[in-house]
Amino acid sequence: MKVAVFSTKPYDRTSFQAANAQAGHELVFFQPRLTAQTGPLAAGFPAVCAFVNDTLDAHVLLALMKQGTKLIALRCAGFNQVDLEVAEQIGLAVTRVPAYSPHAVAEHTLALLLALDRKLHKAYNRVREGNFSLDGLLGRELFGRTAGVIGTGKIGAIVAKIFIGFGCKVLAYDVAENPDLQTAGVSYLPLDEIFRQADFITLHCPLMPQTFHLINEDSLATMKRGVMIVNTSRGALLDAKAAVRALKSGKLGALGLDVYEEEGDLFFEDLSNRVIQDDVFSRMLTFPNVIITGHQAFFTQRALDSIAQQTLANITAFEKGEPPPGRLTAEMVRR
Repeated sequence: MKVAVFSTKPYDRTSFQAANAQAGHELVFFQPRLTAQTGPLAAGFPAVCAFVNDTLDAHVLLALMKQGTKLIALRCAGFNQVDLEVAEQIGLAVTRVPAYSPHAVAEHTLALLLALDRKLHKAYNRVREGNFSLDGLLGRELFGRTAGVIGTGKIGAIVAKIFIGFGCKVLAYDVAENPDLQTAGVSYLPLDEIFRQADFITLHCPLMPQTFHLINEDSLATMKRGVMIVNTSRGALLDAKAAVRALKSGKLGALGLDVYEEEGDLFFEDLSNRVIQDDVFSRMLTFPNVIITGHQAFFTQRALDSIAQQTLANITAFEKGEPPPGRLTAEMVRR
């Protein structure tokens, strides 16, 4: 099948070309993000492969359908960028990669948390300047503290188990409770209870209307003073403006982000020679207790290989008239 692959970088080409040696599809790589302006590049392609910051709203989907596209193959787990209702109405199939490497994201979550807790980012810069003073680097141990894990799918479940290994008390919230985690000692509680009790909170839920700005002015107000938050899921789970205010007041003790609500014009690009126009993002970068990475939690060799293989498997199944293993429908999301 002829596939237009958008938002591609050199590492995408390498992993997809290797996986395609057996799949045998005709892959055409486009560097730009998929938007209303770049959509015409996909004219005549039965399949379009899209990533996290591509635009797949009603306008773009209708234009793609009219150009001959029949399949939207997401090479990511998240699907908030797609208007699934419209896709179903106009007969566009949508697939995703629900679990390419949950360990990659889970481990990055802990890396951000530990770096913040032990001030590794500050220590790194000091030592490179010949400063070996420990003043200002006093950290805390995870052992004995209370972790709040929001969302216990594959990634969140791994994070919860890692916290157990560190000797933490683990509280969790999810619409579907995981009995294996409960057996391991995880306690499921309502969100407001987790907000009140947790010393640090990690976010692992999808972005949906119910989870938009889950961390906001009101929820932050109920948390412990000095709480730490790490988000490696979707940027809009956290209200960045509210987080800035909480950082300034000391209510939020530390913040680790691998995702950002307005990341579409920032992440995956080299902007080192430009002035960043996003004032909220720039303000967050000034805080010594904030670490931001550019949506790299997924970025391991195993994950890239798995993403390419599963994406192409979805395309192959669709081409053969079989149900793709990663098919996605509006009804599945509503459940």
